[in-house]
Amino acid sequence: MTKTIAKLLILLLITGFAVVSCKKNQIGGKATVRGTVKHHDKPIENAYVYIKFNSSEFPGEDIKLYDTYVQADASGNFSISFYKGTYYLYAVGFDLDVPPPYEVKGGLSVVVKRKDDLTVDIAVSEH
Repeated sequence: MTKTIAKLLILLLITGFAVVSCKKNQIGGKATVRGTVKHHDKPIENAYVYIKFNSSEFPGEDIKLYDTYVQADASGNFSISFYKGTYYLYAVGFDLDVPPPYEVKGGLSVVVKRKDDLTVDIAVSEH
């Protein structure tokens, strides 16, 4: 009986360690993705960058389909910490130099390795 309990405890410890050490497809890791949301060469201030975990394809324009978001700063710059995985980044902002409703949007897929430090600009356009 004692050997069975010891084996069970070891199995639980190994399983628990594997679950904790294999974080994937979520924010907060040691990898960083940073860049600028741009319409042509113009940075789009305060744009929102929506993030879809475990996705390499455009999930659609409905922001409820995304897992989280960050907001770019006044210079259009954003930075996100990730665990390794595949993410789709979809940016939405406003450019008063385009016709109403002034909205510009666009996205791209990124593959993040464990300690990457990636720089990607998100090109947005009027639709």
